[in-house]
Amino acid sequence: MKFTTPRAFCTTLFALTVLSSSPVWAHAHLEKQSPPENSQTSPSPQALTLNFSEGIEANFSGVTVKDADGKTIPIGKAARSESDKTQLVVPLPEALASGLYTVEWHVVSVDGHKTKGQYQFSVK
Repeated sequence: MKFTTPRAFCTTLFALTVLSSSPVWAHAHLEKQSPPENSQTSPSPQALTLNFSEGIEANFSGVTVKDADGKTIPIGKAARSESDKTQLVVPLPEALASGLYTVEWHVVSVDGHKTKGQYQFSVK
């Protein structure tokens, strides 16, 4: 196969575009949470705080907390922080009993991508 100048130029241009472009398929990934993943806390936290890699849309995001038996724990409405568009805060209206808890979350980033995940922590 013989490369002509236009074909070589197009191939080079395509390769440079792919290698130099920022990823437009980025998603909001959980970067930090409080209480931290796999931690043991005492006393019970008053809220959960989840920090993501990019801004999130609180109206399309949510959190569920389950105990070790899989029972859903009542929580407050998840809201985006006023000062940080990457932070989701979830009030815990009642103290959590001692035990293991699983936090299941789903968010929609400001660019419309959906992500979800879970982590665990325990109350001493």
